[in-house]
Amino acid sequence: MDKNLGQEDIDALFAAAARANTALKPKVQAVDAPAEKYSFSRAGQISNDQMRAISTVNDLFARNLMHTLGAWLRTPLRVKLVSGEQLPFSEFLERLSALTYICSVRLEPPGAAGLLELDLTLTSPIVDVLLGGTGKPAQVRELTSIEEAILAAVIKVVIQELNLAWHSVGLEFALEKRETAAQVARMLTLGEKMLCVSFEIRMQEVQGALNLCLPAVVLNAILRRLIAEGDRPRRRSKEAETRMRALIGGARLGVVLQFPPVRLRAAELTALEPGMILRLPLPKHETAELRVGGLQFSRAYPVRSGEHRGAHLDGEYCGVRMDIPAATEMRVN
Repeated sequence: MDKNLGQEDIDALFAAAARANTALKPKVQAVDAPAEKYSFSRAGQISNDQMRAISTVNDLFARNLMHTLGAWLRTPLRVKLVSGEQLPFSEFLERLSALTYICSVRLEPPGAAGLLELDLTLTSPIVDVLLGGTGKPAQVRELTSIEEAILAAVIKVVIQELNLAWHSVGLEFALEKRETAAQVARMLTLGEKMLCVSFEIRMQEVQGALNLCLPAVVLNAILRRLIAEGDRPRRRSKEAETRMRALIGGARLGVVLQFPPVRLRAAELTALEPGMILRLPLPKHETAELRVGGLQFSRAYPVRSGEHRGAHLDGEYCGVRMDIPAATEMRVN
């Protein structure tokens, strides 16, 4: 039986065929985005991830320098990271003051040049402390040859801590020499991008800045390695743990056997003369305090161990002997 198709039926058949052909055809990829113009002025630009990685390394450097330099100077010292920014070398030169201590450092393995600047307001207190003073501030002036030699030793401590902080990415710092403002201006091109990191150093009555200036282009490849190291989970190997235990086992600690406080008459102290023996009012079996590194470790009895005085630990440490200087009497010489 014949069936006559109307115009609507014919249109529906053509539409269904078109949809079937469309489904069988491979999908066409989206047109690529239009190309963007490249600005050569952005060469060497440090990304936000790289700046965060730099801040992590510089925080570590600031903490280590605070403890190392403070112990070396034997005075309270605070070091903290203030800022890190990227700017042209010409702008860095404009910020240099007339009186400053600036020296060149060599970055290895790139072989590039960097700069380390120390505020001269810190030099007088540092030199005063190293010469036996209290570290009082003085008027800012140019350094003498003796002061410059003393300050060079301080800069070596700073370079040492920089190497420890940047060792994880294989970057090493080598101190070259002190530079004048004219010599610094000829070291790099004025338009070169630099990474300038500022630290604040605070002593008793004075504070100053320590600035580190590094070429940004040189740091790009190194910082990518630093970010990769930070994302990688860290695991301590058995070899590293064994080596750490061996190093700790060879450390030396100050140990002292100390008796508890006793009361003495002032007349007994004023009557002391060289060669006299002052008898302490302590029972024969009184235990003393064994202090290791200034901290109380255990109760102990003074004993003899060969030619040395020793401490016989009490309680749960009973039976352990340690050869340490100890005295049951105090002799006045």
